[in-house]
Formats: sequence, structure tokens, C-alpha cells
Amino acid sequence: MEKVAEANFPSKFGNFKIYGFKAKSGKEYVVLGKNVEDDSIIPIVRIHSQCLTGDALGSLRCDCGEQLQETLKLIEENGRGLLIYQPEEGRGIGILNKLKAYELQDRGLDTVDANEELGFKADLRSYEECAQIISHFGFREIKFISNNPEKIKAIENMGIKIVERIKLKFEKNEFVKNYLEVKKKKMGHLF
Repeated sequence: MEKVAEANFPSKFGNFKIYGFKAKSGKEYVVLGKNVEDDSIIPIVRIHSQCLTGDALGSLRCDCGEQLQETLKLIEENGRGLLIYQPEEGRGIGILNKLKAYELQDRGLDTVDANEELGFKADLRSYEECAQIISHFGFREIKFISNNPEKIKAIENMGIKIVERIKLKFEKNEFVKNYLEVKKKKMGHLF
């Protein structure tokens, strides 16, 4: 994992540093950091998978945009942390396949079944490179924002201690209820 860029990043959520990382796999990661050198505060960390539809376009089909914004608020309040923006659109199937999965969902399939109908596993993401980024900053203990047991396992397998798991909860709209139920029942997410 190679850090290739670092710059100041003022945002509506606070002042951060923005980092660019390039993995040996060729994947490029964007990371927002807050006071990463301050060892007096346990950092809050979130691995956030890219979601153009939720993060940028305001989709109500998922809770991704709300999770992203709430994470940045929590990091700012905590005073130290990282948001790793993982380039894994649609649980790793890519934006165009994600839109095809939307089409299948409009016909009655859930998110897992739609991915499988397209010939993919329910989730193709891997978190080892994200754990390498956390280790790059020397974080040995973190407060981790995640409901995903696979993310938690990957972080712990890299020797990073999760001292607290932070859950993000939002009001469920009519479009996201089924999406969240499927994540819980079929993917084991912790709500």
C-alpha cells in the first residue's frame, strides 16, 4: 500500500486531511483523516464502500449517503479518525451492474438475489487493503463504525483491536426497509 497524495481538506463537516493510496492490486483509495497523529484520542474509523447513487445522488434505496455524512460528523466530534472510501461500488460488482441489479429489484428480487441472478456473489468486497491503510496510520486500537461482521473480522485479523463498535441508525423510509432487512437476514449485519 503506497500513499501517493496528501492535502488539506476543509469540508462542511470539519477540517480534514485527504489522502490518496494505491494498492498493489491497482485499486485507488481516498481517505479522509482527522488529527491522525494525536495518540491521546482513540480514533473513530469507518470503511465506506463507494456508492454513487447514495453518496452523491441521494438515493433512498440505501442508507449509504446518510452513513457517510454521519461518519464525518462523528469523526469531527471525536477529534480523531479515518474514513476510508473503498472503491467497491455495488458490493464490488461495479456501477453498471449495480444498475442492472436495481432493475431486477424493481421486478421483485432483493439485493442479494439480484447480484446472484447477475452471476455474482452477494458481496465481492474484501477489506484487507483497508486494514493496511488503518495500519499505515499506526492505529492499534479503534472505535469502528460498522454493522458488517466481515469488515470487523478483517480488521481484527490484521491485529487491530476494536475497543468499541459504533452502530449508525437512521429513520427507515419505504424504499430502504427491505434493503436493511436483507442485510440483516441474509448477510448477518448487526443492527
